[in-house]
Amino acid sequence: MTLSVTVNHRQAHAWNGPLGRHWAAQDRRFDAMLGEADEALFAAAAIGPGDRVLDIGCGAGATTRTAARLAAPGHAVGVDISAPLVDRARERTAAERVPGATFELGDVQAYPFRPGGFDVAISRGGVMFFEDHVTAFANVARALRERGRLVFVCPRRPGPDAEEGAALGLFARRLAKGTRSGGGDPDPGDRAAHTAMASLSEPYRIHAALHRSFAHIAVNPVDVHTHWGDSPADAVDFLLSRAPERSVPAATRAALESTLRPYATSRGVRTRAGVWLVTAVRRDDAGV
Repeated sequence: MTLSVTVNHRQAHAWNGPLGRHWAAQDRRFDAMLGEADEALFAAAAIGPGDRVLDIGCGAGATTRTAARLAAPGHAVGVDISAPLVDRARERTAAERVPGATFELGDVQAYPFRPGGFDVAISRGGVMFFEDHVTAFANVARALRERGRLVFVCPRRPGPDAEEGAALGLFARRLAKGTRSGGGDPDPGDRAAHTAMASLSEPYRIHAALHRSFAHIAVNPVDVHTHWGDSPADAVDFLLSRAPERSVPAATRAALESTLRPYATSRGVRTRAGVWLVTAVRRDDAGV
């Protein structure tokens, strides 16, 4: 598959390369990791029977499938810039027999949506990766009916005492100290994706991106837990899966497991993190 219209070339390169293939291969892990963010997203979206839902940056389609089930007999359309993830989304949707969920490979900033074709747009973080947030949100607004709703979650900037940041920072330091990397410099796609994750980390950035196309903008902090694995060893497997070529000695692996052991619970290895829950309504003049 190829993208018909693409303006966000950096993210297209990232998510159609090793990063996108990794997320597609580990999609169930990532869905489990972000499950509490999904709860906040769908509670705010209030999708009801008959709704037409646009899922922005749908990844492997878990949120699209949930939206389609809530919207039945309506439907949900997931759009993502990553061919590996769209392929995975279609595979899983067929296997789960969710007839109201479909997927398109596309760059949401430039995708030719039918004006007014959706009642609600949702996103579990995909909006972070827009090349031009103002232009992209204007295109989303045109895709919504009058008074259509936008709901998304995105990461908050972590504070100095943030649990997730502290745990992953220590993990990274111990990994760098105790391993020999066969991968050389970080992949440019990884760097582009990592940089984009902070693009909406402050409320003023969210308001600046939305205010031309949306009204009644609300940005609320929500605390969630991210799930890294069923046990410290399982969580280490997941965190190391991004670079399978890396040589990890037994002593280093033991140190990595000890890093995560304080966060082991009966529900798995979980760390506290913060997201913004954003809701807005399409402005009356957004479609012109």
